[in-house]
Amino acid sequence: MSPTITIYCKNTQQYHDVPRGISLIELRDRLGVTLPHPIIAAHVNYKAENLDFLIYKPKDIEFLDISSASGMRCYVRTLSMVLACAVHELYPEIDLHIEHPISKGYYCTLQARKTDSEPFADNTPPQTVTTVEMINAIKTRMQQIITEDRPILEVEKQTNEAMRVFAERTGGHSSIFQTLGIPYCRYFRMGDYIDYYTSVLMPSSGYITLFDLVPYYDGMLLRIPCGDNPTVLEENIPQAKMFDVFREYAGWNNLLNINNVADFNTACKHNRAFGMIKLAEALHEKKIAQMADAITARKDQVKIVLISGPSSSGKTTFSKRLQVQLLVNGIKPVIISMDNYFVNRVDTPKDEDGNWDFEHIDALDLPLFRQQMADLLDGKEVQLPLYSFEKGARVNGGEKIKLQRDSVIIIEGLHALNPAILPNIPRAKTFKIFVSALTTISIDNHNFIPTTDIRLIRRIVRDYKYRHYSARETINRSPSVARGEQRWIVPFQEEADAMFNSALIFELAVLKRHAEPILAEVPKYCEEYVEAHRLIKFLQYFIPITEREIPPTSLLREFVGGSSFYYQ
Repeated sequence: MSPTITIYCKNTQQYHDVPRGISLIELRDRLGVTLPHPIIAAHVNYKAENLDFLIYKPKDIEFLDISSASGMRCYVRTLSMVLACAVHELYPEIDLHIEHPISKGYYCTLQARKTDSEPFADNTPPQTVTTVEMINAIKTRMQQIITEDRPILEVEKQTNEAMRVFAERTGGHSSIFQTLGIPYCRYFRMGDYIDYYTSVLMPSSGYITLFDLVPYYDGMLLRIPCGDNPTVLEENIPQAKMFDVFREYAGWNNLLNINNVADFNTACKHNRAFGMIKLAEALHEKKIAQMADAITARKDQVKIVLISGPSSSGKTTFSKRLQVQLLVNGIKPVIISMDNYFVNRVDTPKDEDGNWDFEHIDALDLPLFRQQMADLLDGKEVQLPLYSFEKGARVNGGEKIKLQRDSVIIIEGLHALNPAILPNIPRAKTFKIFVSALTTISIDNHNFIPTTDIRLIRRIVRDYKYRHYSARETINRSPSVARGEQRWIVPFQEEADAMFNSALIFELAVLKRHAEPILAEVPKYCEEYVEAHRLIKFLQYFIPITEREIPPTSLLREFVGGSSFYYQ
């Protein structure tokens, strides 16, 4: 066997003969690879690996820093382990919960640990014990751990052995291993502390260069570097309304005794999936009815209902279900989709990468939109435009509409909450609703589920089924979509009169059946495979469930099919 192998380094854009068994960190130093920020991980054949990974066969290798999506995820996971270790060392009888992203950071709580001798009642909310003094002490200990530059080692053991080790060393939290269904599990060790994370970490705690930990409502906010400029922290943007939605739905999950994927999978194994579906759908219907009642209470003022949210948040189905509830209340709504006001593809603005920027506000024909809304409010009849995504152009067949005395206009689209779309309409005449899929369960205590992942999986399934886009094409466009959302949607979401969480606790177990074969079509030799592989691994945490009990009016039907609503 040859003592050397040939690898291709994308950073140097050259082939290199290197010793067999060389580690990525040794390869980095051997090739002298440098990036604008410290190298923290790598893609090896388009899969994320840590810098201790050993190379025995020819590979394509790309070193990463924090400015890449994979690099940022690796940084956040490592920072999470440093936080968890600090909590464990200071407060060994307290459980850390890293719950969800918010305010461009991560909301965390410290909770009293449940014990067998004094179990909490099943429906009792977790007891948060977070104090300012504890937060300051944890932050100081985190900085000490970082200064000590503790090595982080990857450990792989038989699943049963990993479960035993975790049960003994951390007071439990090994239930996620039971749901994986694999013979060997990987976890991480930093000194005497062990923890589980869904993917690779940085080689040591000293790789953390910037963080903060500050009080946030009844918990704390873990702040991270800015993706565009990792030398500074992300701006702490208040999101009080969104936080209230997260907290409310977390309370509902607690009533179901489902707070993480292991709880969910266990419930499915005990034939509770259909009950969860009924409860989740009933909660959606109740929330939509409450919003219809709020609009009805202002029917003498409100003439336009504006519905916005990021891509694949379920705005279209939400609008149709709101329309039904308003009809029940004696109001006759007319739904207008801003998607039909797209300019022709050739006139669409482009982003900094030269790709079509469909999220840009100038991708819409705003003069036509404003004129038609004004005409409708003046009692005139208008013929709405009709846009074909397949052709990338307007087509004939737009509906003719005229408002009745008791009508209200429902406008749904990415930019619906942006004041620039209807600058001459008084605020009092509008009712604004923000729709998004806000995940309220986690993989486990220290591994949250990004809200962007649910929407991306929804979009991959929908685009494949109804817009003739491959998963590779959808993934390729996702960075541009994310940038557009941050620019055009997020700044206006807290101006909403109401927020609707379109996430369904069971949906990933349903989307799994649809998404996995679509993701499997992504070639293993392209950039998009990095994301496809990550999503396939993510979906493996869920036990698949059938969709036969999902009603035809469900928001999920917009993506998986079988809806009783008509979509153009």
